[in-house]
Amino acid sequence: MTYAKQMLEAHPRGAAVQTGPLIECIEACLDCAQSCTACADACLGEADVHSLVHCIRTCLDCADICATTERVLSRQTEFEADVARGVLQACAQACRTCGAECERHAAHHQHCRVCAEACLRCEGACTSALSALAA
Repeated sequence: MTYAKQMLEAHPRGAAVQTGPLIECIEACLDCAQSCTACADACLGEADVHSLVHCIRTCLDCADICATTERVLSRQTEFEADVARGVLQACAQACRTCGAECERHAAHHQHCRVCAEACLRCEGACTSALSALAA
């Protein structure tokens, strides 16, 4: 059992939406934020850092958006579905953009390959959470 699941189950008001997609999205956002932060840092350590500037920027933006999305989704008291929908849409877009950028470098940089995978997973989890909000 994850902490996200435990915390949602312990909430006195329960979860505002289906817990399965919500938990998956929270965990994917946490993983993606960490992967993007680490990828940006690894890019800074590469000899060809000048060719990775756009990748660094997209990774940092994606990490911030994923972290924000996780925090918004973790708050269940007086849950605002419209706000959640907005951050989920932004997160899916950030993950799509970052994943595509990291994929461009994946053949040369292992950290970009890993980051692209985390972004793809998070984008899917955001899409699933958006569907759960609509239900």
